[in-house]
Amino acid sequence: MKRRRLNDDDLALWRKVAERTEKLDLKTLFTPEIDAPPPAPPQVRRAKLAVQGSKPQPPVKKHAHDLRPALAEQMKSAPVQMDYKAFGKLKRGKLRPEGRIDLHGMTLDRAHPALQGFILDAHRRGKRLVLVITGKGKRRDDGGPIPVRDGVLRHQVPQWLSMPPINSVVLQVTQAHVSHGGGGAYYVYLRRNR
Repeated sequence: MKRRRLNDDDLALWRKVAERTEKLDLKTLFTPEIDAPPPAPPQVRRAKLAVQGSKPQPPVKKHAHDLRPALAEQMKSAPVQMDYKAFGKLKRGKLRPEGRIDLHGMTLDRAHPALQGFILDAHRRGKRLVLVITGKGKRRDDGGPIPVRDGVLRHQVPQWLSMPPINSVVLQVTQAHVSHGGGGAYYVYLRRNR
C-alpha cells in the first residue's frame, strides 16, 4: 500500500494545530506528595517485612464484587463431616432418603418451625437421611442496581440448619441429586441417636 503524501492544505492545518499545543513536562505531571499513597508507620513496615521474608509474595486477587459466593459454591467448599464413601453415594443419588418435607409455597415464618420440628422428629425416630424440598424460587431480579437472589427458602434453609437447636443433630447438608430435586432440595444427613 502506497503512503499518501500530505498536500499543502493538510500541512497548513497541521502547523496551526502544532502552534497551539504545549509540550508536556512529564516531571510535573506526578507530584509524590499528592499522588503517592501515604507511607506506612515503621512498625507496620517492619511487620510486613518480617512476614514476607526474602520470598516474593504472589499478588492478592481482588474480587470484582463483595457478594457472597453462590450457594452451590458454598456447599462444595464445605468440609465433609460424614463417611466419604457414603457421601459419594449421597452425591450420586444412590442413597434413599428416609423422610422428606416439602416447604414449597411456605412463608419464612411458617417454614422455619416446620423444618425445625421435622428435623428434630426425624432424629428422635433414628432416621439418618432426610430430604428438604425448598423449590428453586421465583425469578425476582428486575435488573436493578442491587442484585436479588432467587429462592428465599433455598438460601435460608442451610442457615437454619446450622443454627441451634437443629445444628446439634445435623451432620451434613448438601444439595440433592437431580433425581431428588437438584438445586431445589437438600439432603440432610443426621447424627446417630445416642
